[in-house]
Amino acid sequence: MYSSEEKTVIYEAAVSGNNNRAGLAAIRKGGGLRVLSKEEDDRTAAFLSMLEKKGIFLVTFLSDDYPESLKYASDPPLVLYGMGKRELLQRRKFCIVGSRITPPWAEKVGKRLSEEISEHFTVVTGLAEGGDAAAIAGALPRGNLISVLPCGIDGCYPAAHAALKERIAKEGLLLSEYPLGTGTAKFSFHARNRILAGLSEGVLVLSAGVKSGALITAGKALDYGRDVFALPYNVGISQGEGCNGLIKAGAYLVTSSADIFTVYGIEPHRTEEAATEGDESRILKYLREQGETHVAALAEALGMRIFEASAALSALEIKGLATKTGGNKYSALS
Repeated sequence: MYSSEEKTVIYEAAVSGNNNRAGLAAIRKGGGLRVLSKEEDDRTAAFLSMLEKKGIFLVTFLSDDYPESLKYASDPPLVLYGMGKRELLQRRKFCIVGSRITPPWAEKVGKRLSEEISEHFTVVTGLAEGGDAAAIAGALPRGNLISVLPCGIDGCYPAAHAALKERIAKEGLLLSEYPLGTGTAKFSFHARNRILAGLSEGVLVLSAGVKSGALITAGKALDYGRDVFALPYNVGISQGEGCNGLIKAGAYLVTSSADIFTVYGIEPHRTEEAATEGDESRILKYLREQGETHVAALAEALGMRIFEASAALSALEIKGLATKTGGNKYSALS
């Protein structure tokens, strides 16, 4: 059930489509909201009934479960359309983002970090390929995931993720500030990013070029006084220039979930590392010391044949200890 004040917000922001910012100013100043006419109240009731039939709920700025952190972000939405587990709105939240073109190794690291972070936080992200997809893959199995859309909640961007979107609606939570039927526009991605940052206690950037949208999310997080974290990249990797820039500017450097948990006073996640021996142990030690290495250079340095090194590297990949980074190069994952 909605209060008369909530119905007024719903009518102004959703039914009439005005998304009235003057109404938000009145709420913040303690001003009163007008009472709807009988016709307006009926239209609002019909609108809410239509949403319910579609499995969609509305959270207004005045609702008890409207995220408190989002209220004090810039230009908070007066209403949020939701599908899925509404209770996730009241849990601790942490954002993970990355560019659509994220290196395979960073996707694997991101998935692992998201999985571990989702034990203590609801992971907040978008629905795109690359960094968002890695965050979703890690957190969705635990059902501790919120994906915020840059379009109406009945739409899907990218269209290829339609099945994934349906799964999130069943196992996690979808959110959007846009009316049904609203498509994407360039500004809507930037607007969505302020919600990602506003919902979350911190933001982890898995990948970002110098003009990546992930940097906009990080910038909003800084504006709101949130913590910013980033994966470090080797020099010259375009997908990591934004991450390295964030770290130089003071963001937390992240190589494991412990780097995040310690900031929030959470006991670091501990897992038993898969056992290695012989060539696998030698290669893993070398990768950890040298960083990203071509298989031929690694084989020569360790006095191995290339096919022997390749076999051991494949075994390390299966164990989640190493990953191919492109061009027959490998890097340790832990």
